[in-house]
Amino acid sequence: MERPLLDDIRDRLDEFTATERKAAHALMANYPMQGLETVAQFAESAGVSSPTILRFVARLGFPGFAEFQKKLRNELESQLNSPLARSTQLTPDMDGDPHVWQLLENIRETFAHLPKGELEGLTKLLADERKTVHLIGGRFTDSLARYMAAHLRIVRSKVVHVAGQQGNWLDQLLGIGSKDVILVFDIRRYQTEIIQFAEAAAKQGATVALVTDSWMSPIGRIASFVLPARVAVPSPWDSSLALMAIAEVLIAGVTRENQQQAQERMRTLETLRNQIDPSTEGRAMGPDI
Repeated sequence: MERPLLDDIRDRLDEFTATERKAAHALMANYPMQGLETVAQFAESAGVSSPTILRFVARLGFPGFAEFQKKLRNELESQLNSPLARSTQLTPDMDGDPHVWQLLENIRETFAHLPKGELEGLTKLLADERKTVHLIGGRFTDSLARYMAAHLRIVRSKVVHVAGQQGNWLDQLLGIGSKDVILVFDIRRYQTEIIQFAEAAAKQGATVALVTDSWMSPIGRIASFVLPARVAVPSPWDSSLALMAIAEVLIAGVTRENQQQAQERMRTLETLRNQIDPSTEGRAMGPDI
């Protein structure tokens, strides 16, 4: 069986230029449909120029955009016609609640399409104690930013949850520069103030990372790392389950990267808690690292 183009893109992501990586991010976030649009539409979605899209396609080994699209169409047709695809389409009606089935499928699809290099690279960046990590989210995703910040503060220093009124965010921008990382959770409908905050931080030299949905927040155009999640379910509401899974994988990764320091910080925190409230003595914070 011929190797899917998506696997090739994920494996070769580090070979691309910065602008080609943006094209790759856009395609992986909405594969293969993004690649079936026109060159101009693909370029606009990725936030790059049309020549960048053509260079990206050429780097993948295609003589032209038409050949690239033919490959995507063949893959799509093969998937739709396979017995596995047809049986999968029946699963929700045959085996329980379709909403639950789609939640599980979203997690599976999210991690099947996440580039390993992106996940590892962002994990190492978040574990770098020389950097200050700022986490921010929108109306429905701020809880994810707050959840992740609460965990990261236990295993490393210099973690900030950007919260409260928008005017307070501007105050935090004053000190942001090249030693800062901005991790943004942003799904549709993308919030203008979140986008503006990320853009301003990037202009000041900060590294921007994005956890988003398959349609990709405009922040993806300036982000150094993009982790798209599947959020669609048979409901008027998008699901945050796959987004939460990404957050927990990043938390676990940072904890492993800084294992000794994380253990020391957790022991110190446990001692402080016992001093403040002796009734908590003996209650472990969680499993050993």
